[in-house]
Amino acid sequence: MPPPKDVVKIAIQMVGAIPQLIELQQTKPLASVLKDVCDAWSLPNAERYALQYVDGRQTYITESNRGEIKNGSILRLTTSPDQEAERLYSGIQSNNADVKTDSLKKLASLSQDVTFAQEFINRNGLKQIFYIVEEGNDTGEMLAHTLKAFMELMEHDFVSWETLSAAFIKKIVSYVNMNAVDASVQQLSLSILENMVPTSRLLFELVKKEVTLDRLLTHLQVTNAQLQLKAMALLIALLLAATDAERRDMMDYLREKNIRQFIHKNIIHSSEPLGDEMAHYLYVLQSVSLNLCERRMRTSMDPYSQEQRELLQSLRQTAFESESEAPGSNFSTERRRSLCAKEFRKLGFMNNSNPAEDLRRAPPGLLALDNMVYFSRHTPNAYSRFVLENSSREDKHECPFARSSIQLTLILCEILHVGEPCSETAQAFYPMFFGQDHFFEELFCICIQLVNKTWKEMRATQEDFDKVLQVVREQITRTLSLKPTSLELFKTRVNALNYSEILKLRQTERLHQEETLAVPVLELRERLKPELLELIRQQRLLHLCEGTLFRKISSRRRQDKLWYCRLSPNHKVLHYGDVEEGVDSPPIESLPDKIPVADMKMLLMGKECPHTKEKSSGKQNKDVLELAFSIVYDVEEYCLNFIAPTRYEFCLWTDGLNVLLGKEMTSERMQTDLDVLLSMELKLRLLDLENISIPDTPPPVPKPPSNLNFCYDFSHAEQ
Repeated sequence: MPPPKDVVKIAIQMVGAIPQLIELQQTKPLASVLKDVCDAWSLPNAERYALQYVDGRQTYITESNRGEIKNGSILRLTTSPDQEAERLYSGIQSNNADVKTDSLKKLASLSQDVTFAQEFINRNGLKQIFYIVEEGNDTGEMLAHTLKAFMELMEHDFVSWETLSAAFIKKIVSYVNMNAVDASVQQLSLSILENMVPTSRLLFELVKKEVTLDRLLTHLQVTNAQLQLKAMALLIALLLAATDAERRDMMDYLREKNIRQFIHKNIIHSSEPLGDEMAHYLYVLQSVSLNLCERRMRTSMDPYSQEQRELLQSLRQTAFESESEAPGSNFSTERRRSLCAKEFRKLGFMNNSNPAEDLRRAPPGLLALDNMVYFSRHTPNAYSRFVLENSSREDKHECPFARSSIQLTLILCEILHVGEPCSETAQAFYPMFFGQDHFFEELFCICIQLVNKTWKEMRATQEDFDKVLQVVREQITRTLSLKPTSLELFKTRVNALNYSEILKLRQTERLHQEETLAVPVLELRERLKPELLELIRQQRLLHLCEGTLFRKISSRRRQDKLWYCRLSPNHKVLHYGDVEEGVDSPPIESLPDKIPVADMKMLLMGKECPHTKEKSSGKQNKDVLELAFSIVYDVEEYCLNFIAPTRYEFCLWTDGLNVLLGKEMTSERMQTDLDVLLSMELKLRLLDLENISIPDTPPPVPKPPSNLNFCYDFSHAEQ
């Protein structure tokens, strides 16, 4: 007979005593349970004790979280959180340095627990921590434990960051700015400032003023990867909290200091592998930098602006040494206007009498004009060749430079996501971005010449304009997907991917599609599907057994805290638990928490997840919604919440969990994998039928022959 739902069988340990095995009634008050446990060990004053998990984060058991206790859990009888908070509060005030250090070390560990943290803060413990930091001169182990404890206590959001005193903040800033300080102290100080920056405008301005960009760049140049990471985190926090004008000034200063070249050489191409967190920060830095183009992209040309008109005229003057402007020319105004209109038409403007009209569309707005001017000034030979070469062609065959530039700028903005908010989890950055100043403009210079090259290869006319730009978009996206490490390599590869290569790729894809649409082939596909779906199921379960590192994300910032989840080899239990940074694949025994697969009820995804409902704050969390999923388990319907590191991991985990729940796999990755496997299997099966057309209907079965009356007589078989 199964045990009642509200009873769990657990073990309780205490140092120096024989463990107790009890049946915990969840309806019984926790104080009564503690009284019974203490009486069994003859301990007085049961109110001074509490229960705590032995494994994992060693959380205290309270009335609010007792429902999470599972059958087989091992608990420890220990000092109650209020008693422990009182003891450590006294310990950190001790005059004995060893006692004080030990107390701070224990405080840093216990502060992860929300119950203890509340008790310690209620005793005005933070005030004592402020005093240790503000008045102390220690810069070693004691200070590191103090700052770690402070970070953990602030993590619970009981106290606002805005309540911090100016003296405390300046002390934290001093640790960042000093040279002779322990690296762990500097890492913690940078983390504290990173948390502080997004909370208020006042704190942002204070940190920006006290911690200079030069100082952060110094920290980025150290060999300590963790210190590098924390410095980058603070730099990104400052950039995201700044106004558009401040962000532009900061990025200009960083460009002057050659931050891109440094990142390209010392971080991207360092001997150490790039971690997920650093990859995310590089993505944000790239996104912030590209978004500086947004203002110009969304601004239409003002035909009454003298500056903008001069930029437009400079394009014409660079391409054509106009007779109308030659010294001593006495052309009439009408004649001069006619020549200008003719030259603007040769430049490829649709409205040659008033070319400003072509740039009224936003996006790409003035960004297209900036790109054309940059191309004409920095590669004048290529610019002149482009314009003059097309001027000498027939009207219908000339490639319009201005019209192409405007459309190409729009395409590049879409591909590079200019003007879109930064994702909270994305890590996809282009290594070549950090190897080149004026990346967007230089990329445009390569791609506008590609437009002309592709135009000639296609022998295009004006009617083919959209087709040419569609091919160019495909050339750019296919090349960018290869993640070239430099613009030179991008240029080589994109030029190698000429129109004939694009046609071959398209033809291969089309033939493959046509082959797979024949009726017999479709029937064969259906027969192969069950076997291949089973193969995909096995792969998904194998991936769950290997496990994945997940990151905890709050509404305030990306967390440094990591946790790992993996399926047991027999596919019966899901193991999970917190891990430290740098642990790639922890053994299954080190993961303290577990969920039996039999207890799993359903899988939730996206907006249905409880952790996305709590923190839905608009467009910036759109990417989190796409990566969020939750497992609902147990009779009480608890949830284990996930945010996958990538869309790939999201697909594999949701498929794997659906397999465990006995449901169909639904991710887009499953369909992609199935298509790839079916394609490979079909090609192998149809290898002998190459160049043989497959009929839609099977050939008729011939009539049986007239002499089909033979039979073997088994009665005469040998005895």
